[in-house]
Amino acid sequence: MLVTVSSRVRVALGAALLALAALLPANAQDHAPVENLDYAVIPDGQPWQPLQGRIEVVEVFSYGCVHCFHFQRLMDAWTRAQSEDVRVTYVPAAFSANDTFARGFFAAEALGLQAKTHHAVFSAVHERSRLPRSGAGIDAIAGFYAEQGAVSQSAFRAAMTSAATDKKLNAAHAFAMRSGVQGTPTLIINGRYRVTARSLEDTLAIADQLIARERAER
Repeated sequence: MLVTVSSRVRVALGAALLALAALLPANAQDHAPVENLDYAVIPDGQPWQPLQGRIEVVEVFSYGCVHCFHFQRLMDAWTRAQSEDVRVTYVPAAFSANDTFARGFFAAEALGLQAKTHHAVFSAVHERSRLPRSGAGIDAIAGFYAEQGAVSQSAFRAAMTSAATDKKLNAAHAFAMRSGVQGTPTLIINGRYRVTARSLEDTLAIADQLIARERAER
């Protein structure tokens, strides 16, 4: 005999299944992170900046990286959900002294423009094609930041090529090298752990677990 299910029962069953699914952990969160699979321990690792009682999460990124562009949207929501003891910091992947995006980042940081311009640069590269993903010249970068509030193109260009920016660029390069960064985006927790997840979503789930580990070890 054919048994049929009324629409009311189907709706009730569907609602129950959705409620059950909401209670189940996501795949990225249903196991403790595994060393050398989900993360790597950084030998003699050091944080980017003094911790001052906080847990540091550094994203090593590049404005030219499309994965970093997509990851930024996830990072925005994730950062808003963090406790006050977590400090999220962006560090450009300064693999070359000629990286004009990295120079622009540090110049903007020194001039108090970084927070305002961070998303704008991503948009200019990946949405508006205002800047190329690679090979953008210093004048092009400086001109863009001038549009975003820098005093002038020439003043921003001077900041990009200053000794202070050279020092920051060298520090970022050293941080990436000692942390074992090979690509972007990469998250570094307290200078001790490098997240090596297989997806952007897993990256944040594993970061949450490593943050909890650092908090418990205080």
